[in-house]
Amino acid sequence: MRILSAGDEFVGNDLLKAAVRAELSGTNTDVEFRELSLPWPIEPFGPVAEVNEASGTEEQVIGALDGAEVAVTQMAPFTRRVFEAAPQLKLVSVCRGGPVNIDLAAATEAGVAVTFAPGRNAAAAAEFAVGLLLAAMRRISTSSAELLSGTWRGDYYTYANAGVELEGTTVGLVGFGAIGARVAKVLVAFGAKVLVSDPYADRAAVEAVGAELAELDDLLRRSMAVSLHARLTEETRNLISAEKLALLPHGAVLVNSARGGLLDYAPLPDALRSGRLGAVALDVYDVEPPPADWALRDAPNVIATPHLAGASKQTADRAASIVAAEVGRYVRGEALANVANPDVLTR
Repeated sequence: MRILSAGDEFVGNDLLKAAVRAELSGTNTDVEFRELSLPWPIEPFGPVAEVNEASGTEEQVIGALDGAEVAVTQMAPFTRRVFEAAPQLKLVSVCRGGPVNIDLAAATEAGVAVTFAPGRNAAAAAEFAVGLLLAAMRRISTSSAELLSGTWRGDYYTYANAGVELEGTTVGLVGFGAIGARVAKVLVAFGAKVLVSDPYADRAAVEAVGAELAELDDLLRRSMAVSLHARLTEETRNLISAEKLALLPHGAVLVNSARGGLLDYAPLPDALRSGRLGAVALDVYDVEPPPADWALRDAPNVIATPHLAGASKQTADRAASIVAAEVGRYVRGEALANVANPDVLTR
């Protein structure tokens, strides 16, 4: 069996191949690997033809496939053109939570199953979100940067400028998937009162972690800190608009480590300068990387990191293991666990 390993600088080909070999060690399958090395994250991802958040080109993928029956990747673009050029392809196993770099309609028409890796970065992203929240509420990052630049901000210990504890504070979580649920558990352990807005969340599951289910507007009005954890869809694009931001209490903290498209960034600088927002902590952006004239560069109380929430060694290891497990199921003729285009199974 020929397998394309299209790794990058995070989930690399060595990881992918080792995981697949380990998974297939108990079978009698002879594997020949083809390799494609992609430049992400050294070079940002972007749209390729009709797919999003991809790295590399259609020409590179088509050339590397070269008769492969299976492909494992995180970022390679699998477009309609790629599928049309690879009639032997039967499975693309993607080691990310949402296979946005795959044209699922084209895959289904070509009879190619596409699998994904839900939850592979849930622990890393949840920890990072809580870290951003703590950093923003307690001025950890901003005071550190000022001290290293030569400014001792003793005034941060004044009552007017002091930070806010998580304990006893109402924190709103927008989204209750694998990441949001973990964040909720951690915040409850800190003693925060946690509200959750998610139209698809099960009330019993929310209450089981000690949180309360609420409508979005109610959550925004009641929360002194809000963290975004929803998946980006047409329904959730610009979910937190200027109108929604205006519902927050004066001085509230906003964290976005989910997807840039969830948030309207335009009103943030003025909201920070006026004190309507006490701080923002961001790991994702409407444009990545932000341009040189990005308005938030000069705004106060901004924490900004370069899309790092999922960047842990364990995430990469786990992602490789998840895609390899799907390859093993395919080889053994077992049902695939996480199929993004289930209609293909009836073909």
